[in-house]
Amino acid sequence: MTTGRRPQTRLGSLLAALAITSASLLLGLPAHADEPSAGAAPAPKEAPRVDLVLDVSGSMREADIQGKSRISVAQQSLNEVIDALPAETEFGIRTLGATYPGNDKAQGCQDTKQLYPVGKTNKVEAKTAVATLRPTGFTPIGLALRGAAQDLGKGETTRRVVLITDGEDTCTPPDPCDVARELASQGIHLVVDTLGLAHDDKTRQQLLCIANATGGTYTDVRTQEQLTDKVKQLVDRSNDTYTVTPVKTTGTDKCESAPVLAPGVYTDREKFSEHRVYKVPVKSGQELRASVSVALDRPVARDYGVLLQATSATGQELVRGTDAGSSRTDVVSTGLRWSTDDSKGYVTASPTATKDSKEKPETTVCLVVSNSLAPQAGVLADPGLPLELTVDLASASPAPEGAAMGLGRGWILLLTLTLAGLAFGLVFGWIARWRIAVWREN
Repeated sequence: MTTGRRPQTRLGSLLAALAITSASLLLGLPAHADEPSAGAAPAPKEAPRVDLVLDVSGSMREADIQGKSRISVAQQSLNEVIDALPAETEFGIRTLGATYPGNDKAQGCQDTKQLYPVGKTNKVEAKTAVATLRPTGFTPIGLALRGAAQDLGKGETTRRVVLITDGEDTCTPPDPCDVARELASQGIHLVVDTLGLAHDDKTRQQLLCIANATGGTYTDVRTQEQLTDKVKQLVDRSNDTYTVTPVKTTGTDKCESAPVLAPGVYTDREKFSEHRVYKVPVKSGQELRASVSVALDRPVARDYGVLLQATSATGQELVRGTDAGSSRTDVVSTGLRWSTDDSKGYVTASPTATKDSKEKPETTVCLVVSNSLAPQAGVLADPGLPLELTVDLASASPAPEGAAMGLGRGWILLLTLTLAGLAFGLVFGWIARWRIAVWREN
């Protein structure tokens, strides 16, 4: 019985290898990766910079997160975040309400300081500093945000502040929402993400306001794991997107009036269940690569989707990309690729081209961003959800079937099929002779 199974196993292996070899010859697929796109971002000049602002006010003693105090949950999460920091990230920690234990509000509302300066992180020193924290005083969020902006400094790329607090500011003025708007108006490329450890409406609305003013996100934190994962995600996001500072743009509801975008990264805000349109000129021989990410910076209804379409100037759909979710993520992303080789006549000639000109016509592609998002009850609809749109133009990639079609034009395909048939015949004949020999022996 054992002898009778071996030829089947060897036959299966040989036929599988033959099939793979033949498929590779017939398809002629390239082994190399895509070439870098012409519009790729230059090498970064600045390291990603993140300043974490931690509330250490007296209310952080409350033990209402999985039976642990809010401060102990925050400290454990910070330790895990520090251990996972990318080597290139410049990270710092600022506290509020951590040093003044008295009742003098005027003095307590000045209580914010750098616990660990923004820069290359000595993980042992940073975690030792975090371990010394004890809930103490007031909650001067507005003043701490101004301090964090100074900690991070100015530069050409986006920097992030991650605010972790369990309550609203108790030291107004300055109002933290006004401070966030003030920082946003300075054009210093600062994004503030907020995480709330308490769940009352006043705190939620204030933190949402801060995030909205700077294009950041708000997250309602209920477990230690959720806090750790979210902070790591924000640090990673800073690391992924710091190479290019997005350009603010405003999409329209029609292609005719839409802004014309060159290769780059753009930001906009889109209302619930809205669509926004942008235009990209694509020359012959170029491939358009576009992606969009919509941040869910407030609670949304379940079962939603985001759609990115490329259409012609006349509204004919060329290609689309979609993504859907169920409120378990804080961002929804999708993308598409489209080449002028697939234009099928939907071309708008360049206004500078003439009959005698050798310039090839270009296609006016309209990028349409749509969403099926809806806010949960009691959630503000304005301003719209922050979105980030990336546009790139590269040399058109060959169609997947192009190599196979090239083999089909002439003797190359005939030779390939002949060799494959010969190999198959030899293998089959060898197997037949071997089986006859085994049968005679038995």
